[in-house]
Order: sequence, then structure tokens, then C-alpha cells
Amino acid sequence: MHKTIYFLEPKSPGLHVFSAYHIPRLGTILLATILKGMGYNTRVFIEDAATPDWNAFEHAQIVGITTITSTAPRAYEFADKFRAQGKTVILGGPHPTFMPDEALEHADFVVRGEGEDTLPELIEALEGKGAFEDIKGLSYTRPDGNVHNPERGLIEDLGKYPAPDFSLVHGWTDRSIVPIATSRGCPFDCKFCSVIPMFGRKYRFQSIERVMEEIKSAGKKPFVFFIDDNFTADKKRTKELLKRIIEEGVRLEWGAQVRTDAAADPELLSLMKKSGCKTVYVGFESINPGTLKLYNKKQGLDDIVESIKRFKGAGIRIHGMFVFGSDTDGVDTPRETSRFARRMGIESVQFLILTPLPGTQVYREFKEQGRLLHSDWSRYDTLHTVYMPALMTPSELQRATFKAMAGFYSWRTIIKHLAKFNFYCGMLSYYGKRTVRKACEEGERYLKEIGNPPHAV
Repeated sequence: MHKTIYFLEPKSPGLHVFSAYHIPRLGTILLATILKGMGYNTRVFIEDAATPDWNAFEHAQIVGITTITSTAPRAYEFADKFRAQGKTVILGGPHPTFMPDEALEHADFVVRGEGEDTLPELIEALEGKGAFEDIKGLSYTRPDGNVHNPERGLIEDLGKYPAPDFSLVHGWTDRSIVPIATSRGCPFDCKFCSVIPMFGRKYRFQSIERVMEEIKSAGKKPFVFFIDDNFTADKKRTKELLKRIIEEGVRLEWGAQVRTDAAADPELLSLMKKSGCKTVYVGFESINPGTLKLYNKKQGLDDIVESIKRFKGAGIRIHGMFVFGSDTDGVDTPRETSRFARRMGIESVQFLILTPLPGTQVYREFKEQGRLLHSDWSRYDTLHTVYMPALMTPSELQRATFKAMAGFYSWRTIIKHLAKFNFYCGMLSYYGKRTVRKACEEGERYLKEIGNPPHAV
């Protein structure tokens, strides 16, 4: 009988301004918690959080590896190593979900989509308590080829699973940022985003009681990051949660991903501030009206400007996320965006290169149009140009993006923050400056590798 099951989350290949503050994904932690409740010995090793104890894997009969696209090569490397040791390897996460045949070249099984029901059924089948062909959402190999069982529907009741047990995470400390998910899914349909293909357009929520339970178990005045793709999508429900936090006197600091429309509700902004919100992570995506329309963002430049003013007026820091390289972006777009971000007083930014991830509409379109440069998944990390843009060359896009980041994270920005005694933003900008320098150096090596491909038009 299989008793020891360990999980591994490979480290990310690229750096960004928040690399020093790793926020683990919850998938493997929740799966390990579920299997622990079934009587198995489980542990979770997250490379970005702490160096794994590789010797510990000697005791595991089954290894589950989760991977996004940019970590897939490293995940496959580990999978091959563990299989060579005679262990059963299961791959899951967004990349294997959308590329199951590729993943099966390195694993015994692939769990597609949400794994909370699929994985326990698979473990039981491995112990002779069920048949592989009856497990929805499972892919595996038979002598006559790969088998992809029918899809498993999205989980309706998220509350039927236990709260993630962070004590199972190797190297976890009380100082760690605590991730909490209050919902899954997103009703919007940004064409470059993999959330919809993975988790659907329908919002599914944890109960307020369950979320409060997880917050209270996070320790004394923790920093909580609500990892929902859009924390304020249902404003009424978000207000109920924030009111409970305030009414029960729970002291915490928190951040979350939101859209610009969160700032349009004065009551919501007030509750966010009173409940401990320090930073919002906003997917502005672009200041180019044509790009916003192309991305299906359902917001305009005026909405972006107004939201920035309101968030700042409420005393909430802004981390702005922008994506460069759409078919309406020119080589000047990154520089203009950097100037806009500095002029508006945004505290920190991520300037990302459009990345056609498997499973997304952009990936399908670019592949059909023959615009993908390669499938070295480690480069699909938003820091490398992996396709032919329409209005500039890959090299122009990448260099313009890094130059824009360097313009934002400059000594001028650092000194400006320190002069206002804003040491948090000053240190964050300094770290951003160092990170950009390293990314630029690596980026130039990459551009030499790909040569000088033209733009697509």
C-alpha cells in the first residue's frame, strides 16, 4: 500500500520585483492536506520558498509535481529523475492540463484541471480500489496510446475540502505570507489569461465563515494575500467579509488582486482600508485604448486614471501590472507607460511581455498564424519575447520593456521614496532596480540565441 506521497512545486526561472516575497500556490498544499486526512504521510516542497530536502524523497512512493508553463522544463527534469528511481509520478497544474500528451512523456499520470477529487480517486485506484478509466479528468498511457478520460466538471462546493495545512510545507515559517483563496474563476475573458480555461467563468465562493476561520488560523497580525483572480468581483460579498474582519477585531495586513472597478465604490474602499488593506495589485494591462479593446479588458484609460486617484486617496498602495506586445502596441508604448506610471505616483509596477500560454486564445491564434518563435517553455515567463509582434521586432519589444522598467526603478524613484520616509517603497524600488539589471543581462543573452526575427506584419 502506498503510504508516503510528497508534492513538489519547481522554482520559477525568472525574477520580478516581488521575487523576494514568494507567495505559494495553494493547489499542492490543499491536495496534501486532503490526502493527509485519508491517512497518508504527505509533505510539500516549494522550491521558491525553501530548498527542498531532496533526501526526504527517498521515502516517497508517489511524487506529485505541479507546474505552470515556465516551470515545465524543470518539472519534467524532476519527473524523469523520480521515475528512474521507480517512483510513481503524477503531473498537474495549468501546463499539464493543456499539454497532457507532452506531460505524459515524463509522468505516469496527468491530473487535468482541479485535482481535489481526481487525485484521491487516482491514489485509491493505484491501491486497487478503482479503475483508471472511471476517473474523470485523468490522463494516462496504455500500450496502445495515451488515454484522456472525460473532463471533470468544476467543483461547486469549495467548502467541502479542509483548510490548507501549511505545517505540511517544508521550510514554512510564521513570517511567511499567508495565501488565502476566497473564490475561484473570473467572469471576464481577457484573451491572454489562462484563468478561464483552467477555472471557468463562473465565480465559486468559499463561505464567509470558512474564510474567517483561515484568517484567524494564520497567526497574530499576519500578512495575508487573497489569491483570488479578482478579490472584489462580487462587491457585496467582499464588503460582508471585510465588515466581519472589522467587527471581530481581527488585526491583519493584506493585499489582493483587483480590477479598476473596485475603486469606484467609496464604501468598499473605506472597508478595504479599515480592514488592513496595504496594497492592491491591479491588472491595468495597458494605457493604449486599442490594446485594452483587443485584450477584452472592458475598461478604458479614464477608468485607469480615476482608479489610481481613488486608491491613492484612500491611502492604499498600488502595484500596477501592464502587458506589452499586443498587435496595436508600438515600440514607444513601454516608455509612455513608464512615464504614465511615474506621473500617476504608482508605487510599484510589473511590466510584462505578452506571453501566449498554452490554453489561451492568444496561444491558439499565434500558433495558427505561425508567429511562435519556439516552445522553450522556460522562456514563457513574461520576461522573454517568444513570438513575433505585429508592429516591432521581438528584440525591440524586449529591450523597450526592460528600458521602461529601468526608467521606473531608477535612483530618482528610490531617492524620492526615501525623501518622504517611505522606506518600504524605497527598498522595493531598490530591489526592483537590481532585478531589472539582472533580467536585462539574461535578456541580452536570450536575444543572441534567437537571432533577429522580424515582426509579423
